[in-house]
Amino acid sequence: MEVHAHTHTPRKKWTHYFWEFFMLFLAVTLGFLVENQREHYIEHQREKQFIRSLVNDIRLDTARINVIISTRLAREDRLDSMSLWLNDPARNKHTNEIYFFAVTAARTLAFRFVPNDGTMQQLKNSGAFRLIRNSTVVDSITKYDVSVRNFVRQGELEETLVDSYRTAATKIIDALQFDRMLDKDNNVTSKLTDSPPLLPFTNDDLHSFNYRLYSMKSLNKANRRDARLLLKQAENLLRVLEKEYQLK
Repeated sequence: MEVHAHTHTPRKKWTHYFWEFFMLFLAVTLGFLVENQREHYIEHQREKQFIRSLVNDIRLDTARINVIISTRLAREDRLDSMSLWLNDPARNKHTNEIYFFAVTAARTLAFRFVPNDGTMQQLKNSGAFRLIRNSTVVDSITKYDVSVRNFVRQGELEETLVDSYRTAATKIIDALQFDRMLDKDNNVTSKLTDSPPLLPFTNDDLHSFNYRLYSMKSLNKANRRDARLLLKQAENLLRVLEKEYQLK
């Protein structure tokens, strides 16, 4: 009977198993680090995209605020002139001026502020604020957003005051004269060439109208002041973002 000799595989040393384990551990660790680095890179790129978009929004805001400031200066002059002519004993000689200022006083679209807040809303609603690693930047953005909301609310208060002005004006101003100053798109084109009469009104009617007119003038000045403050805050925020993210 033939006997077969068995070949014995030499046993591996413990150092062999150690290096196998070490290489496997190293591969897993490196894979984790690479993936983690990749995620950090992607998040950083998303952060920069959000900031670029936010900067564009704030730049649009500053352009609009500058227009509002200049528009409110013109509005202040018109409200002052209207108050002056209406309370002049010779007011009936200047009713063309009064009607012109009366029709423009109730128009708020020219200085209404609607923020470009698409990026801001996305940052807040999607949880993307966590992508912004600099806490100072987050704080500055949040403070700007609060200031914008307050500025918008003040504009809403002005709308309420203008409605009150319109009610008081019905006792003094003949609204039929407005059509003569408006074009087909409802734009004020020019002053009246004649001086149509005002409605017959009492001293109480005039006092009530003056009070609302004064309130509108005061709020217009306050809104112009706050617009300048918001503009300064927006410009400071732009400088912070452009420096932090090297956007220039």
